[in-house]
Amino acid sequence: QVQLVESGGGLVQPGGSLRLSCAASGSTFGITAMGWYRQAPGKQRELVASVSNGGRSNYVDPVKGRFTISRDSAKNTVDLQLNSLRPEDTAVYYCYAQWIGTDYWGQGTQVTVSS
Repeated sequence: QVQLVESGGGLVQPGGSLRLSCAASGSTFGITAMGWYRQAPGKQRELVASVSNGGRSNYVDPVKGRFTISRDSAKNTVDLQLNSLRPEDTAVYYCYAQWIGTDYWGQGTQVTVSS
């Protein structure tokens, strides 16, 4: 079992930056990947970024070049740096950990990009 605790999120103007952080606890030795999902109102959740135990990362096309995921396996943390934010980035962002084929979710944090 894995528990996830998130921090970050808030109201940011277009072009601004924000950093989201997540810490995993519990049976963290079973984690095979960590990352971030987001869900906007009326939309399906989408995987924004993830990184595997081997260090391979991937990003959804709209955030490539703007967002950066970083994972510290020793500390069981994963961060998401959000740069050059756009209004369409507005969503609830959820930390997740893939644990023996099952996804565990954080509580979610609201990111709003607006002038």
